[in-house]
Amino acid sequence: MAKPPVIPSAIVPTHRDPWNALRRFTPARIGLGRAGGSIPTTELLEFQLAHARARDAVHRELDVAALRAQLATLQLDSLALASAAGDRQTFIQRPDLGRILDEESRSLLESRPKIQTWDAVFVIADGLSALAVERHALPLLAVMQAHLAREGWRLAPCCLVSQGRVAIGDEIGALLPASMSVMLIGERPGLTSPDSLGAYLTWNPLPGRSNAERNCISNIRPEGLGYAAAAYKLLYLMRQSRNRQLSGLQLKEDAVLPGAAELLELFPAIA
Repeated sequence: MAKPPVIPSAIVPTHRDPWNALRRFTPARIGLGRAGGSIPTTELLEFQLAHARARDAVHRELDVAALRAQLATLQLDSLALASAAGDRQTFIQRPDLGRILDEESRSLLESRPKIQTWDAVFVIADGLSALAVERHALPLLAVMQAHLAREGWRLAPCCLVSQGRVAIGDEIGALLPASMSVMLIGERPGLTSPDSLGAYLTWNPLPGRSNAERNCISNIRPEGLGYAAAAYKLLYLMRQSRNRQLSGLQLKEDAVLPGAAELLELFPAIA
């Protein structure tokens, strides 16, 4: 029996997956197709690129000076703080150190005059994606700013934290003091989202709070939850938290989002 002809690998045809049409509706890796017994080279290279972007996001250092300058353009005061994780490698290896302030930062907050209890403090931390913070924290604050001012929120200076994790907002809120901490932090990168921002709200922040005592809004970015929608949800949670004096499992994020046109009217800074 004659053997079938050997087709050189260079001319092995690429077969598109019949599910390929669904890729218009999601960034997920579906309908990749195949080339012989493997996936097409283009899809493999795109996967490797996405993986590299996620790794870069984790290791990226937050440019605190640039962020403070941008906050100043919004007439927002800020403080530069750092966690007890002295560098990026330590931060990645020791999550516990990223949850507490270093001595210098703690002393800075302890030495500030305790004239009042602030209604809220926005804590901006690099987390696992400084890229997310650099891209999305300021646009989110910009669209919320007018509403916070009109409603009379007494905001503490924004606290910018290098090598910070979510729980560090509890210590900061307790030391200022502030009735509520709102942490804006870079989330763990995915292969389609290296720049996803998360917002974590905690009423009566104190060291030792658990994640069950927080509310979270995740995937804030234009390709995920847009700035206007995220601002609407976060303002809703902040108002409810202040009125009911609680957060976490007892506080449900059940705000009904208005339509796109109404959102743009509510948050014109996004246009």
